[in-house]
Amino acid sequence: MPQSTVGWHVELEFDEDSRHTRAAALVRLADGSEVRGHGSASRAPADSNQPRVGEEIAGARALSELATKLLDKAHGEIDAASGRTSHPLHLNQ
Repeated sequence: MPQSTVGWHVELEFDEDSRHTRAAALVRLADGSEVRGHGSASRAPADSNQPRVGEEIAGARALSELATKLLDKAHGEIDAASGRTSHPLHLNQ
C-alpha cells in the first residue's frame, strides 16, 4: 500500500491591548474546508504586563477549540460514512 505524506499549516493571529489578548486559529484541510478556533486571556490588574504570556494562553485556548472542532468534524464524517451513530471523540483518548 503506497504511503502518502500530508501536512497542515495552522495560522494563529493575535489581537491585544494592555489587558486582553484574543487569538484566532485557522487550519485549511486538504478537502478545501477550513476549521477555526478562538481563545482569549485577560491580565489581572495586579499582574505585570507580559504580552507573550497572554499570547501563549490565548493561543493554547484557540488551538484547544480548534482540536475539539476537528474531532467533532471527524466524528460527523465517521457517522456519515457508516450510517450509524458512533461514540463521540474526545481529546486525549
